[in-house]
Formats: sequence, structure tokens, C-alpha cells
Amino acid sequence: MRLDELLDELQVRIDAVRGTRDRVHSLLEAVMSVGRELDLAQVLRRIVEAAALLVDAEYGALGVIGPDGRRLSQFLTVGLSDEAIAEIGPLPAGHGLLGEVIRHPEPLRLSDLGAHSSSYGFPAHHPPMRTFLGVPIRVRDEVFGNLYLTDKRAGVDFDTEDETVISTLSVAAGVAIDNARLYEGSQRQQRWLKANAEITANLLSGSSRAAVLELIARRAQEITGSLQADVAMPVEGADGLVVEFATGAESHARQGLVVPIAGTLSGTAHRTADPVASAHAAEDDRYPADAQVREGTGPAVAVPLGTAGGESRGVLLLARPAGAPAFGEGELEPLVAFAGQAAIALELAERRRDAEQIALLEERDRIARDLHDLAIQRLFATGMTLQSAARLVEHAGAADRIGRAVDDLDETIKIIRSTIFGLRTKDRGSVPGLRARAARAVGEAATTLGHPPRLSMEGLLDTDVPAPVADHVMAVLGELLSNAARHAQATRVGVTLKAASAEIVLTVTDNGKGIPAQGSRSGLRNLDERARGLGGTFTVDSPDGGGSRFVWRAPLPTGG
Repeated sequence: MRLDELLDELQVRIDAVRGTRDRVHSLLEAVMSVGRELDLAQVLRRIVEAAALLVDAEYGALGVIGPDGRRLSQFLTVGLSDEAIAEIGPLPAGHGLLGEVIRHPEPLRLSDLGAHSSSYGFPAHHPPMRTFLGVPIRVRDEVFGNLYLTDKRAGVDFDTEDETVISTLSVAAGVAIDNARLYEGSQRQQRWLKANAEITANLLSGSSRAAVLELIARRAQEITGSLQADVAMPVEGADGLVVEFATGAESHARQGLVVPIAGTLSGTAHRTADPVASAHAAEDDRYPADAQVREGTGPAVAVPLGTAGGESRGVLLLARPAGAPAFGEGELEPLVAFAGQAAIALELAERRRDAEQIALLEERDRIARDLHDLAIQRLFATGMTLQSAARLVEHAGAADRIGRAVDDLDETIKIIRSTIFGLRTKDRGSVPGLRARAARAVGEAATTLGHPPRLSMEGLLDTDVPAPVADHVMAVLGELLSNAARHAQATRVGVTLKAASAEIVLTVTDNGKGIPAQGSRSGLRNLDERARGLGGTFTVDSPDGGGSRFVWRAPLPTGG
């Protein structure tokens, strides 16, 4: 009997040794599997899968700690289907028991997680869980995140050996994460350098400012893996920024938005001339007025494009979907450098535009001088000659014709002098231009509408539109925005102002209830009269998708 007991005990120990050997072998395989990857997302996925497999846990998760050190910016799960995750709702942010491991980065083992003082319970549709093992993952001296494992199969508790195995895996995971981040950083740096070179090449080849803005937004979105990228520029005389180019999800709804300075990411970055980041932009109470940030938006960052007078020359806003990694220091540094390079490109584009404007003004001055020194003098001399010749003409009819010709020459001289005055005074007044006035009006309309309208402006609005016509445009724009606020019940309003082909065109669209057939049209008649008084037109129609579209046109002078 004693021999049988000894043999049984020996067999148990042999099985235990074999089990330990198998577990060490599995741990080594897991370490090699994790260390083999260089893509950070794949590394994180393999870590949590290996951890759940090593301790035979039914559920596993890896939470990445955000920049604030208190909340989770990313949460990867194992054991839950996509349907179950969708039913549960928003991913954990790091409160309750998960936050306990964040606040105290040491291994934590529990037989009943519901009995812990930090446990808040589970949301609706969450599967029941009892046993718990949490272990921090350190990357060098930084706590990168935590491994969470629940419900060891067979209904037993996690033991000391499980804790040791996961702690060992977490050390290897920290090394693998560090390597993946270094590799990712070097690859990202190469892409930023390539993007900078592309922007410089486009600038030197004479690309337009709009093309440069588009290139900046698209390359930044691609390199950072963002859901959206917006470039917002300040408008002189208006207290806000206008989104001049938007790409990504719902870009059409953001293009032309007037963004307030206060209560927005872009406005704060513009005012402070420093990068501003948020790990949960859609829920950030610091930016309640941010219409650029839509529901479902996660981490976001706004980076100034150069500085002038303590404020930025523009702002690049990038946003990722909810649950995506936050923008860390390793990403912000090259992003700020890219924004600085982009700002130089924009400044050079502005300098080129200024040089073209100066050349245009100099050409106007030359034309004015030539008209004064050559044309007017010759016309005046011709008139004097005709007046002298009229005294020698005895035929009454011929003398009258000569007199009328002299009068016509005098009138022509007056017209030329008026043209010279216009050439020399154009663009030299201190009154805000039409572009700034339109941006201010649209920004102010956001209060009465309940949402910011979209604004798009094209052409030389400040150069080619005379002041009287600009005043008519502003009156029409104000009336149409007021109508949209009072009668349309619209949730989306768009404004397009374009100066081209010797005319100015103002288009205002909305998705409201449209123009009633028997409704009062006195205000619209006034707008039509303004257009007709300038030789233009005013039309009203309903787009295929519903709502209203108002198009107001007026001709522009073609001379000068």
C-alpha cells in the first residue's frame, strides 16, 4: 500500500512538472509571438490573446492608459463578439475596478470582483464575471496599460502561478511595445519628411493656396490615421475661423463652417498658438461649441500653422474615431514640425499673392499715368484744335457738329479721369473687404439659426466687387439668413459667394420646409428689385432633396 501511495505521489509530481514544462513552453511561444510583430496594433492584439490563453481565462482585455494618466484611451477585448460589444455600449474609460489597477499599478487577484470596494457593477447586456486578475504593463519607466483577465475556466480562481506567468508576459510585452513604437515612430518620421518635400515641391511649382491647403490636410490625415482633417483659416475683421478645406467623414458638412474662437479646439489653438489635444473630444466639456467635432469622435488635436502677432495663421484639426489611440507626445512632435513647414508654405503662397497684387496695382498706376499723360492730353489738344477750327467754319450745321464733337471729347475726358481715380484708389481704403464682412455675418447668424452655416467663398471678392455692389450683397445675405432662421426651420444652411465671369453670385441653400406657395414674398421682392436695379437676376427654387435655394446675381464692371 505504501508503495502504491509513493507511486501515485510520484505520478502527480511528474504530471505537475510536465504541466509546468508545457506552461513554460507556452509562455516562451507567447513571448516569441508577441516579439515577432512590429505593427503596434497587432502587438497589442497578440498580447491580450496570449494572456487569455496562458491562464485559460474566458475573457481578456488590454487597456491603454491615456495621456492624462487617469483614463483609458484604448480598450481591446478577447472573448466578446462584435455584437456583444455593440450591445454593451461605450467601452470602459478606466473607472471602478479597472481604475484601481491604474491608480495602483500592481498585480491584483480577486476571487469575486463584485465584492471589491471599487467595483461599480456591470452595464446592461454585460456578461457576468467573477474571478479577476489585473497586471500592469510597463514600457521602460512608464505604465503603458493594464492586462485584465476574468473567469478562469473550470470555475477555479486565478492562483499565484497565473499571476507570475502574466507578470512575466507583461515584461516581454513592454519590450515588444517599445520596439513597435520605435519602429512606428521611424516610419512615421519618414512619411512626414516625404509629405514636407511634396508640399515644398508643389509650392515651388506654383500650386495655388487652395491646392496647398488640400495637400496639407490629406497628408496629415493619412499619416496620423485620422477620421477627419480640417484646415481653418482666420478671416480679417471676423471673430472666428473658416474651414477652407475639410476631408474625411462628413467633410461636406464641415467645409465652410465658421468656427468660434471660444469653446472650440481650433479656436483655442489659434488664440494660444500652441497645440491643443483632447483624448475624448466629443465629450470634452472644455469645448462645448465645437461643431467640427461630431458624435463618435474620439481623440483630437488642433495644431497652429505658424504664428503672427501672438495668434496662428491657421489651424490644422485632426480627429480619430472613438476608441482609437490618443495623440501622444511621439506623434505631436513631428506633427508640429509638419505644421510649421506647412505654415511656411502658406506664408510663401501669401507672399506670392501679395506680390501679384502689388504687380496688379503697379500696372493700374502705369495705366493711369499713361491715360493721364498721353490719352487725356491728346484728347484735350484735339478738342482745342476743333474749337479753333469751328470759328473758321461758316456752315452752321458743320459748326454744330464740331461743337458736339468737342462736348463728346470733354465727356470722354471726364470718364477717363473717373477711371484713373478708380484705378488709383481701388483696394486702398480701410473699410473691411467683402470676404471679411460675409464671414462675420455668417458667424453671427449661427446664434439665431442654432447651428453654424457652411460658407464657401471664391474669386477676388475684395478686389473686383465695387463697394456699392458689396453693400447690396451684404443686405441680401442678411435678409436670406434672417429668413432661414425665422421661417425655414432648417438644420443645415449653406452660403456660397463667388466672383467670376464678370458677375458676382450669392447662393444660399437650406434643408428646411421650402417657400410656401401662398406665403408672403415682400422680402423676396425687395431682393429681386435690388438685383434688377444692378442689371442682375434673383431666382428661387427647390432642390431635389427638399428645402430652398436662392441665387442672387449682379454684373461686375469689366474695365480695370
